[in-house]
Amino acid sequence: MTGVPFVDLRAQGRELHDELHAVFESVLSRAAFTMGPELAEFEAAFAAFCGVGHCIGVSSGTDAVRLALQAGGVGPGDEVIVPVNTFIASAEGVSHCGATPVFVDCLASTANLDPSLIEGAITSRTKVILPVHLYGQPADMDAIVEVAARHGLAVVEDACQAHGAAYKGRQCGSLGLAAAFSFYPGKNLGALGDGGAVVTSNPVADHVVRLLRNHGEGAKSVHEVVGYCNRLHNLQAGMLLEKLAHLDRWNKARREAAARYDELLAAVTGVTPFETRDDVQHVYHLYVVRVDDRGAVRDRLEAEGVQTGIHYPVPLHLQPAYKSLGYGPGDFPVAEATAPHLLSLPMYPQITAEQQEYVIDRLAAAAAGSAAT
Repeated sequence: MTGVPFVDLRAQGRELHDELHAVFESVLSRAAFTMGPELAEFEAAFAAFCGVGHCIGVSSGTDAVRLALQAGGVGPGDEVIVPVNTFIASAEGVSHCGATPVFVDCLASTANLDPSLIEGAITSRTKVILPVHLYGQPADMDAIVEVAARHGLAVVEDACQAHGAAYKGRQCGSLGLAAAFSFYPGKNLGALGDGGAVVTSNPVADHVVRLLRNHGEGAKSVHEVVGYCNRLHNLQAGMLLEKLAHLDRWNKARREAAARYDELLAAVTGVTPFETRDDVQHVYHLYVVRVDDRGAVRDRLEAEGVQTGIHYPVPLHLQPAYKSLGYGPGDFPVAEATAPHLLSLPMYPQITAEQQEYVIDRLAAAAAGSAAT
């Protein structure tokens, strides 16, 4: 075997080559590039998939976070509770509203937001709690919603890694006021470029996001508010609609691959996967483990042709972009202790058992070599 890529988007492209080309030809022949029928059809299909009343296609997952927060009334001077262990886009969405992200530490068992720490971060300015369904595993939504209800706060889900994930039988995206999804190409449901969506069953939130994503326009040429140009392109919507029909099957393949990794890793020392809750349906956007001497292990894997990722190497409170918030080392001990050990293994629906066996064989050797030095 010559190697294993971290993500193989070409395999998905080959699988759907004819269908995606047909979408391109259809959109091109009609010059239907923005706000067209493909967008409306995808929005209806994805809303149904998420078990909500409305889906609004937008330009990226980052914009989806911001727009969903604005639909929850977040603006300048407000605060939003954000997990410190996540991609920076979660916090950026808050900042772009003129609000302040207030960070909360993660659970050592899953790397998701620790609900027991939320209450201590709430102030009179807190408006929304923004849980992230990290790596494709839902956060502990019952505990989060309970805290929010006691304090009169809205819950907006960052579901950008959780297409098709479920919490106690309910789809992620249907568990709060609104939810943000990303369709970045490497996501479980990925476009051929950037894209995103806000989903909600709240008609007011739906109205707000629809206005904001398209220059504040309600009726033609009537601009009710100052909005943005945050539309999901019609071509991307058509591609996503084709892919959506395969998402359940792809997620099932990811879960099977994760179970195979779990089994193979049971005999490997020095490598620790995260736990999967019994009451959720994890969709394994990422399969993340913890290793000692990550740099050396990763270098050894790279030399053997195994590509890996790191999600995420620096907790948000230590990022230069958020230095002004006044946090420092030691403020979020679980995230800080976890970050240096995180390693994401190759994960995609088309990964084969042979490839996974090679990954774990090389990983076991790399971990053992690191322990011996």
